[in-house]
Amino acid sequence: MHDDDLDNPFWTALRSRHAAIARVVGDVACYPSSFAPFLGVADTDVRVDEAFEALVAPGESVYLLGVAPMAPDGWSMQAFRPLAQMICTAQIDANDGPEIIRLGDAQRVDVLALTALVYPHYFRERTMDLGRYFGMYVDGRLAAMVGERLATDDWQEVSAICTHPDFLGRGYAHRLTATLGNDILSAGRVPYLHVSYENPRAMSLYLRMGYRLRRDIPFWSLTRA
Repeated sequence: MHDDDLDNPFWTALRSRHAAIARVVGDVACYPSSFAPFLGVADTDVRVDEAFEALVAPGESVYLLGVAPMAPDGWSMQAFRPLAQMICTAQIDANDGPEIIRLGDAQRVDVLALTALVYPHYFRERTMDLGRYFGMYVDGRLAAMVGERLATDDWQEVSAICTHPDFLGRGYAHRLTATLGNDILSAGRVPYLHVSYENPRAMSLYLRMGYRLRRDIPFWSLTRA
């Protein structure tokens, strides 16, 4: 198991578990925009001019994580505060709570509504097709959810960990994240996640659960003029 795959997670996911849907030009790859606004490059020295023009539409913004080249003329690169990349290598006690169900097409409208409310920007119409997604309904409403996004044969990103504001403080995020992470570990892979330092509540939860910081990973947006 090579944890350096996590140093360039968009690229490694697009060249392994998600290769079938990847849009690739040379050493640049991206997800279709209906799946995720993510673009990866093989390394910092890649020639990107023609690839960027082929993969990114005028006015479109994409995000890069871990590795980024110099932005060509006519492109705007914005560096954000690095994200905390965290991994979990041991099973976690999952607290009791509502039944956890697999989310699919029948729940897609509810998922898109919840992510638009509390997890905007990165969740798209077909993000659910990148992995498995799970949630809990309370009184007929999708109260909380979690899912799988980036992936390689050894590593599985846990993503879209979100709870509707009306259901905060009930331990739902803990239950979902622990249950999914334990299942990933049981399958012989390792769960990891990314969290913003502007979200200390979430980071505190993950640390208490048993996730540990692997590294701070650079994060950028790239916009075509």
